[in-house]
Amino acid sequence: MNVIYLELRDMRLLTKAARCAVSHTEPGRRHFWGWLNAVFNKVDYERIKAIGPDRAAAEWLLRCGAKVRFQGFDRWHHDYNGLPTGPLGRYKIQAIDATESCIMYRGFDHLDGLTCVEEIKLNKCIYIEDTCLERLSSIENLQKSLYMMEVVSCGNVTDKGVIALHRLGNLEYLFLSDLPGIKDRQTTVDRLQTALPRLDIALDLD
Repeated sequence: MNVIYLELRDMRLLTKAARCAVSHTEPGRRHFWGWLNAVFNKVDYERIKAIGPDRAAAEWLLRCGAKVRFQGFDRWHHDYNGLPTGPLGRYKIQAIDATESCIMYRGFDHLDGLTCVEEIKLNKCIYIEDTCLERLSSIENLQKSLYMMEVVSCGNVTDKGVIALHRLGNLEYLFLSDLPGIKDRQTTVDRLQTALPRLDIALDLD
């Protein structure tokens, strides 16, 4: 717990210092926060080995402002210091809510070892783009476990990224909303449903 506390404290100090140090110009602020968010998404492979993929992924997601729900829990965890502790591998991530988080492609290696994720929500994620959905869809564990997904208000997602979700063989429900990058809605939906006949697609793209 001490390591987790120090890591969270250091992030808060870094954030506070950043607000003082960053240029007052809008481009300067955007550049700095982009860099900082990239730091938050960096993958520490040694830590994954030491604490297990689910714990490491939970730390990454919470560090970036997302929430997780573990098997056996009804509530969502969003506080770094509130993550459950126990033997290696005891707690498995069942659901991810990345609403308004800063997760980005470079952090997606954290997902490789997750075997029990059933639900993922990507809502207002400014760094989510087609390559993220392609990467997510290529993960064999998620192809087997994921059955519910939402992609909402992610402005960098296009038809290409959504079509890539056809590789998630057990996906049963997909909600797509406010995605201006989708230009050929009917073709995209048809390709998904051809590949995944059981998939229920809910759309709010007007």
